[in-house]
Amino acid sequence: MHAIPEAHGATLTRHEHHGLYPKAASVADFERNLATVQSRMAQACRRADRDPGSVRLLPVSKTMDEASIRLAHAAGCRLLGENKVQEAHRKWEALSDLAGLRWSVIGHLQTNKARLVARFADEFQALDSLRLAEALDRRLQAEGRSLDVFVQVNTSGEASKYGLPPEEVEGFVKALPAFGALRVRGLMTLALLSTDAPRVRQCFALLRTLRERLRQNAPASVQLDELSMGMSGDFEIAIEEGATVVRVGQAIFGARALPDSHYWPDASDHREPA
Repeated sequence: MHAIPEAHGATLTRHEHHGLYPKAASVADFERNLATVQSRMAQACRRADRDPGSVRLLPVSKTMDEASIRLAHAAGCRLLGENKVQEAHRKWEALSDLAGLRWSVIGHLQTNKARLVARFADEFQALDSLRLAEALDRRLQAEGRSLDVFVQVNTSGEASKYGLPPEEVEGFVKALPAFGALRVRGLMTLALLSTDAPRVRQCFALLRTLRERLRQNAPASVQLDELSMGMSGDFEIAIEEGATVVRVGQAIFGARALPDSHYWPDASDHREPA
């Protein structure tokens, strides 16, 4: 995957829409929002000469109540992204009657919460330390399960972000085969939260370039096929730069009732993907 032609570099972010999306209140609302997002995804793929089938949409249901998630499921959502593992685990238990509903944990995880992820999650997108890898592996072995994981990379260089610095990722990836229950699928990042599209694009291009370099010497058991990057305000740019997974919350579910700082007291210190 190469950078898109310069003529397409003018794609803008939509971060100014943050908090303005109307709340989806019916199955029809969810179907319409999903169709709109998928259309935007397909257009971005065409601009980058990519197959729309090569990009997976991950609807993000963080802070959304059980009723909203039931509507989303009825509209066809089967894998949902959640930031906080305790919230995700609670929803997993409450919604166990919904056929085929699976969960991806996409936010920072403390090692003492690894047991919860090992119990129910199908995917974890924020692996950023060997200590966490060891804790997850041990808990997964005890559960008799394995888990798809993405290595989180801090491509913006912001001290407020979780994730490994790009220069540390190669050594980290080479250590991961020691953890047999972890299936390494790719890399994940959060771009700069900005309306400055070229700076946002730079974050995504860095992750793509890093993945291409790592693939040359990655251990045989480590797959780096996936790039999880882009959310409601910038996923089109992410797709143009090679994203295979985009994490979209508000453009599907609608704006959250309160700002992130209400739900996460430390949101001012560490930004969460939406």
